[in-house]
Amino acid sequence: MTARRPCPPAPGPLEDYAARFDDLFFSPAPRRGCREYLTGLLAPRERNKTITCLAGAEPVAGAGTPGVQRLQFFLSESPWEAEQANDRRLELLREEPATAPHAGGVIVIDDSGDRRDGTATAHVGRQWLGRLGKTGSGIVTVSTVWTDGRVYSPLHATPYTPAHHFARGRADPAFRTKPQPAAALAPAGRSPAPQQQAQQQPRRPRARGKEAGFGCRAVVADCAYSVSDDWYLALREAGLAYVVALKPHRGTWARADQPHTPIEAAHALAWKNAKHPGDWTAVERHFRDGHTETWRAADARLGGYGPDSPCRLVVATTDPATLPEKATWYLATNLPHPDAPPAVTSPHPPADLAEIVRLYGLRPWIEQSYKQIKDELGWADFQVRSDRAIRRHQILVNCAFPFCWDQWFAPPGPLDASAPDPCPEEGPERGPSHTPPAPTALPAKGLTGHPLLAHPRHHPHPMMASLDGHRPTLRAPGPDRRGQHRTRH
Repeated sequence: MTARRPCPPAPGPLEDYAARFDDLFFSPAPRRGCREYLTGLLAPRERNKTITCLAGAEPVAGAGTPGVQRLQFFLSESPWEAEQANDRRLELLREEPATAPHAGGVIVIDDSGDRRDGTATAHVGRQWLGRLGKTGSGIVTVSTVWTDGRVYSPLHATPYTPAHHFARGRADPAFRTKPQPAAALAPAGRSPAPQQQAQQQPRRPRARGKEAGFGCRAVVADCAYSVSDDWYLALREAGLAYVVALKPHRGTWARADQPHTPIEAAHALAWKNAKHPGDWTAVERHFRDGHTETWRAADARLGGYGPDSPCRLVVATTDPATLPEKATWYLATNLPHPDAPPAVTSPHPPADLAEIVRLYGLRPWIEQSYKQIKDELGWADFQVRSDRAIRRHQILVNCAFPFCWDQWFAPPGPLDASAPDPCPEEGPERGPSHTPPAPTALPAKGLTGHPLLAHPRHHPHPMMASLDGHRPTLRAPGPDRRGQHRTRH
C-alpha cells in the first residue's frame, strides 16, 4: 500500500487524535483542513470562531487569504463524509475505558436553537429558540447525548428544517416535525442483529443510535416530545425504555369523575404533612456541588397511566401541597413498578420512584453544560449556508468535544478514588460541580498513556498555551461578541 503523503501536524496530543481520522480523507488537503479546524475550535475564545478566526486571519480583510479559503473549501466542497467522521469518533469513545458506554447510562434528547438571520441559509426559519426563551429567526438542532451522571458524550445531531423550506409546506412528504428527527436518533441501545437489519422497513427512519453501540437504561426527554406518537413508536420498536416529561395541563380521555390532566392527578394524591405523607415517598436528590434536597414522588393515576399499568405517571415535587410550577415534574415512563404485574412481563427491569427521579434529573444538567461547552467551541459561529457545510461544522465541534472533559472532572489528587460508580444508585444528578461549570481552557496535555483521550479522573495540565503557540500570528484580538449581531465575512 502506498504511504500517505504527510501534512503539517497538529500541535501536541491533538496530532495523535487527528491521525485516527486520516483514512477517512483521500488526500493531504482535507487531512490538513481537519487538523487546522480542530486546532481553531480548541483555541482560546477571543472572538466568534468564524472561519477567518479559525484560520488566524483578520475579520473581513483576511477573508480572501489562502488559509481562510482552504478551510472554506474543506468545510463546503472537499469530498469527505461527515457521518463517517462522527462514527469514528464514537468508535474511539467506545474504546476508551473512561468514556466507554454501559447499560446504566441514559440517552438525553436535547434541542437547541441559535439565532440566525436571513433566508438563504439552510434550516433557518422563525421558530422557538429555547436558549433565548422566545420565538425568533434561527436554526434548531436536535441532538442525542449519552450520560451516566459522571461523563457525557454527544452522539448525533441533525438540524430541524421548517416547513417553508419544502415546496408543499407541511404537506410535503419530506417534511418532518421536530420530534420525528429525534425518533430516528433516540434509539441508541444494542446494535441490531444482521437478520434484524435485513428485516428493517426501508421507509422507517434509520435508528442511527443503534449502530453506535451506546446502551442505556432509558431515553430521557422534555415535554416537547411527549405529544409525538412517532417518537413513542420508534422507542417501542427499538425495545427502549423512556422517561419523558408531560405538560401539566394537557388533557386526556377519562371518566367525568376522574382526573383529566397530570396536575389534576397529582392533586388527587393524598398528602397531609411530612410525618403523614399519604401517597408520597421521600426521595433524596444528590447534586454535583455536594448538597442534597428532599423531594417527594408518587405514582399517580390518569387515564391509562397507573402504577400497575405498562405506562406510569410519576409526579416529583418539592411541595406536594402546592405543586410549585418550577419544581414539579410530571413524568411518563414505561419502566415498570417493582411491585406491579408488568414487572414480570415487561422487557425492562423495574424502577422505583428514586430511580425515575434520578434518571430525569440528569437532563437539566446535560441541557445546561452541553450548551456551555458548545458555545465555547463555536457551535453557532459558522458562516456557511449549505446543509452539508452546517452538518460538517457541527460534527467537527463534536469531534473537538473529547478534549474538554478533563477540565470538568479534575479531582484534588492525582486519582480520585471516590469518583462515583458508573451505574450509581444515588449518584449526583445535576448542578454545578466542584470544578468550573464550563471549561474556559479546554484541552489538556499529556493526560494519559493513551494518546487519544483525556482521562476525566486525572489532573489536567494546560495545553492551551501549546495550541495557541502553533496558531498563525495574523489573529486580531477582539472582545467576545457572542451576544452581538454577527457580521458576515
